Amino acid sequence: MQQVDKYQGKKVLVVGFGISGINVAQLLVKLGAQVTANDQKDDQKTAEKLQQMGVKTIVGSNPLSLADENFDLVVKNPGIPYDNPLIARFVQQQTPIITEVEVASEIFAGHLIGVTGSNGKTTTTTLIAKMIKQAHGGEVHYAGNIGVPFSKVAEQSGDQSTIVAELSSFQLLGAPHIHPHIAVITNIFSNHLDYHKTRENYINAKLNITRNQTADDYLIINWDREEWQQIARRSPATVIPFSRENKSQRGSYVKDGWIYWRSERVMEVKDIRLIGPQNVENALAAVAAAKLSGVDNHSIQEVLTTFSGVRHRLQFVMEHDQRLFYNDSKSTDIEATQVALRGFDKPVILLAGGLDRGYTFERLVPDFKEHVKAIIVFGQSADKMVDAANQAHIPVIKRTENCITAVPIAWDLSQPGDVILLSPANASWDQFPSFEVRGDKFIKAVEKLTGQKEQQ
Repeated sequence: MQQVDKYQGKKVLVVGFGISGINVAQLLVKLGAQVTANDQKDDQKTAEKLQQMGVKTIVGSNPLSLADENFDLVVKNPGIPYDNPLIARFVQQQTPIITEVEVASEIFAGHLIGVTGSNGKTTTTTLIAKMIKQAHGGEVHYAGNIGVPFSKVAEQSGDQSTIVAELSSFQLLGAPHIHPHIAVITNIFSNHLDYHKTRENYINAKLNITRNQTADDYLIINWDREEWQQIARRSPATVIPFSRENKSQRGSYVKDGWIYWRSERVMEVKDIRLIGPQNVENALAAVAAAKLSGVDNHSIQEVLTTFSGVRHRLQFVMEHDQRLFYNDSKSTDIEATQVALRGFDKPVILLAGGLDRGYTFERLVPDFKEHVKAIIVFGQSADKMVDAANQAHIPVIKRTENCITAVPIAWDLSQPGDVILLSPANASWDQFPSFEVRGDKFIKAVEKLTGQKEQQ
């Protein structure tokens, strides 16, 4: 850990416990700050743990009176919106508001690779870390939005370590000084507009990953849309394109069925174990980051031919009686489900639905027509999902309570050679606390149905 003095004696409020909030509160105490931690839930167990570390705690509400206590800094849980009444008061007062990854990046003195994007972040982050570890060994970690607090890993890492950090737009919005040597933007769609309000705000948050880079750093970015090419021009870094459609040969790209790095053949696309065109793009982004980090082709090939996927991200669960089960619970938006469906050339029985965020699903109609033989819907958005399924003339449309009760229905509708796919196109919060819990429940239902354990 690199010692920093800027927090010494500062009065800091951490809003939102969560795993990252707990870690950053403890870290800030070690850095000499006077820390108060606040959570809306009445979490006495966590409060007692923090108190033992020297943190003052307030639980059970977000009292507006906290805004009158002259805090020098607020460290906000990324998921708490800026129009939260307490946070809005601090915005009005112009109190600096950051997220845990900002503090983490300041104490880390090693090699930082940051990965963001609307889709593919977790898979790309994991691939890069595995490739570097395969080639060089040593201390290589992934952290951030992938589920491991960046601050915890940074605190335990030396200046010879590499951290590959998955960074969400929520985290990056509160990280104005983050400076990865290599930054990756997998793609940018129109996600989280309920939080960011406009697409331009969302893009600006993503661009924090590259804003502090210089020409000695690298921005790896998807080159297959003109808009993303225009976004790249806003970066001060050396831009490294990746292109599944061979729109640039200055970085990693696909040509004649092969992945290339500049003019060098790396491996055949067909040998990538992960399925779908989106995973070819994830592989290309990872190859670019790996090559810039000195990784050899053999190590890249070893990872891409053996890695079968991140849990809940188009994860292959098992094959049973010639049916293939996939858990894509992480697909919480339309684009992710489109990408998932386009990865299959077999008939799909789709399990979809969840939190109603106010939008409809007409954009899924062409993919429904091409890939889906039956759909089972659930959750708040079920009616809207049915509307899109009817527009696509899907012959079999069923309703059920949730993704658990959908599994036996899907099995009864299936035939040998079919894919049974959970890819909800919606957040889980109407029925489950997270997409991870939703995916785990789906897997358990599949295991109960088949009498088999998921493939690890």
